[in-house]
Amino acid sequence: MSSASIPTSRRPPAGSPPGGPWMLPPWPGGRPARPTGRGPDAVLFDRDGTLIEDVPYNADPELVRPLPGAREALDLLRARNVAVGVVSNQSGAARGRFTRFGIEAVRRRMEALLGPFDVWAICPHAAWQGCQCRKPAPGLVYAACGRLGVSPRRSAVIGDIGTDMAAAHAAGARGVLVPTPVTRRAEIAAARECAPDLLSAVRAVLATPEGRPS
Repeated sequence: MSSASIPTSRRPPAGSPPGGPWMLPPWPGGRPARPTGRGPDAVLFDRDGTLIEDVPYNADPELVRPLPGAREALDLLRARNVAVGVVSNQSGAARGRFTRFGIEAVRRRMEALLGPFDVWAICPHAAWQGCQCRKPAPGLVYAACGRLGVSPRRSAVIGDIGTDMAAAHAAGARGVLVPTPVTRRAEIAAARECAPDLLSAVRAVLATPEGRPS
């Protein structure tokens, strides 16, 4: 389909982001140390509704509100030398709601409140653009794991909706769903693994070899 045949309301605005995911600044001190003992090499989190309150198309750092248990869960992983990252769909970039500068501002605010992350993989595309990074496609998981130098099969993805779980499973990673009021019943029923809260999800992936259920 040519761009001329796309309905005006669905056309990406001028200057919308082409290509693959946005990989935000790399780790300041080099690659994170490998974990010792049980658990995964990396845990990747959805952003909105998982780590912070879901504010639609948010690029305002003043609106960032961490969800209960987020800092404790992240610090538990850091204490075990497990890399932590964010994998997030942000179609507002393609829709002209914000630019990369807004995403960076939110990242900086989140790191001020929740501590440093080892990798950020952001899909700036809308569904009509047919990219390979927008969840439920596995591209963000592959990109984050590639940046970290770890296998998706030794990684876990924690999120609040079915597309997070689909992306995890498509990449070969473990997926753990932490339902919120917006999570649909069908998504909960379809999830291979659920946890009542973020800290419980992290404890679950740390409790088993390679972060996978026995």
